[in-house]
Amino acid sequence: MTRITTNACPEATAERAAIEIARALEIAREQRGVAHLALSGGSTPARTYELLASALDRWDGVEIWFADERCVPPEDEESNYRLAAETLLRPAGIDPARVHRMEGELGPDEGARRYAEALRASFASEQTSPPSPPALPVLDLIALGIGPDGHVASLFPGAPTLDAGAETLCLGVHESPKPPPERITLSLGVLRAARRCLLLATGAGKADAIAAALAEPSNHVPASLLVRDRLTVIVDDAASPPPGLV
Repeated sequence: MTRITTNACPEATAERAAIEIARALEIAREQRGVAHLALSGGSTPARTYELLASALDRWDGVEIWFADERCVPPEDEESNYRLAAETLLRPAGIDPARVHRMEGELGPDEGARRYAEALRASFASEQTSPPSPPALPVLDLIALGIGPDGHVASLFPGAPTLDAGAETLCLGVHESPKPPPERITLSLGVLRAARRCLLLATGAGKADAIAAALAEPSNHVPASLLVRDRLTVIVDDAASPPPGLV
């Protein structure tokens, strides 16, 4: 069942999200010796990342991945990596060797191919025996924002990327309805395979999207396709869904 927490304001929402992420990472590290966290971009998660930097006592054993990236250089203002670096990675002193950046500057197709290879290599080394058939990587937690149209990562309503094959890990996006048009995104399959997804939203402009995400699953609302019993939704009062929806 979806876990939903409503908070009084955006600051309280960010504080709650940082606590939830830190707790998930601690549990994963205690159980498996390593924790895999995937980050998203956008203005809503930024404050959460700032708080998360000090919410976890130590960051060794935490591997940082990305849910999506814009096809820009890492120092570009639109880069999700730059946002994460400024708000979390550098303030927390996370070992750069544990940060797996999507190489947006390579373009959507080559960037997606290389990221899929990195995921396969990292998670294959953690397998005790070869899976059959090959398994999707299982990230411990994916932090996601949500667009007013219900998109998550760079998976947009009605896009063909939503119908990618089950073995697909990462996809190039060439015609994003939101600029910039070229992006890299984790597949819906990888999002659905995660041990937990955290969906974060604040403001009245996200209320309809959250309500749609918690309604019947539909390709018109990619967030609604996340696995409900492994989904945590953290919102402020303005973005809160109507009573009885969850």
